[in-house]
Amino acid sequence: MELRVNWRLKAILPVLVVLVNGLLVFLLVTLSLESPARHQVRVVAVAGAVVIFAVIVAVMSLLLQHPLRELQEKIARVRQGDLNVAVNFAGRHDDIGDLGRDFNEMVRQLRESREEIQRLYRTQMSRAEHLATLGELATGLAHEIRNPLAGIAGVMDIIARDLPESSPAREVLSEVQQEILQIKRILSDLLETARPKPPDFRPADLNSTAEHAVALARQQAISRPIEIRLSKAHELPPVEHDAAQIRQVLLNLLLNAIQAIDDAGNIRVRVGSEDSFATVAISDTGRGIPPEHLANIFRPFFTTKKRGTGLGLSLVSRIVEAHGGRVQVASTPGEGSQFMVWLPFHHAEAPHPSGPTSGVHPSEAKLASLGTSGAPGSESAAQGVLI
Repeated sequence: MELRVNWRLKAILPVLVVLVNGLLVFLLVTLSLESPARHQVRVVAVAGAVVIFAVIVAVMSLLLQHPLRELQEKIARVRQGDLNVAVNFAGRHDDIGDLGRDFNEMVRQLRESREEIQRLYRTQMSRAEHLATLGELATGLAHEIRNPLAGIAGVMDIIARDLPESSPAREVLSEVQQEILQIKRILSDLLETARPKPPDFRPADLNSTAEHAVALARQQAISRPIEIRLSKAHELPPVEHDAAQIRQVLLNLLLNAIQAIDDAGNIRVRVGSEDSFATVAISDTGRGIPPEHLANIFRPFFTTKKRGTGLGLSLVSRIVEAHGGRVQVASTPGEGSQFMVWLPFHHAEAPHPSGPTSGVHPSEAKLASLGTSGAPGSESAAQGVLI
């Protein structure tokens, strides 16, 4: 068992030893004096030593014991969860004052961290309730809308076959069929958001996954003056991922990039790696994202497009986080945006990628990211989802 010695005893013992040794030396020196004078000198010396010792003890008690006792009391309150405490000796201009200021600063940071954690917890709980409600609504909507919609689509096909080739109604029917497909996509997005499909992890070449997504995106932009370039990482090892879901992620980001370019422009897709993560960066020369929208782009139903569902980037972030990764975006209005997808090479490890998390301008080193567990299916990969 370790012997515990009171700090006051540790501090006083050296002083007491010095005083006793000094008295002994003083007594030896006074042996040469006459007896009455020697006695008086000894009394004065002992009395002086006692006074010095008492003053030292009082000063130590005032300067050290009271602050330490107060610090112990405040630490006990912090241990009980009270983070609204502060020591009173923080205003001293010495080492004890530095200790008090450091303690108060530590408690302040703990208090702010706890408040931030509580805020994030409330936000996540609210989002979970929102998604749960959305799941119930999506399931009901799918059954109530899809069946009559299928009937409407069948009737439109029959009418289209019966109409003469020169009939002006064919153009109207074509628009109706396009709107029916749009409704089907919205319903599919709702179901994917409400009932996410877990990824089927398999080691695969991320270059091939990106190449497939780029090929589909080029078909979507074939009639526009937009160049889509792919830079592969030929030395990249296999990445454990669901190829269909990650292809859906990249295609969604590519379609968003196409929509962000008004006239001619360029889109570059770069596959690479950093630390224990494989990365895919998609950059465009489009309009960019306004700073006030960056915090919301991953939220379900947030959209700035007239025909957007507001579920595209929400589904993207959910798929990537289900893979143990992360989506980051940096954007400069009027110059373009860059989305970067981080995926761990091995899903079992799945460390959290480091780096900035929200962004308005690259020079400001801000990136926006968000994600929840789950992932959509891949049945509509060729169509994609736009925010």
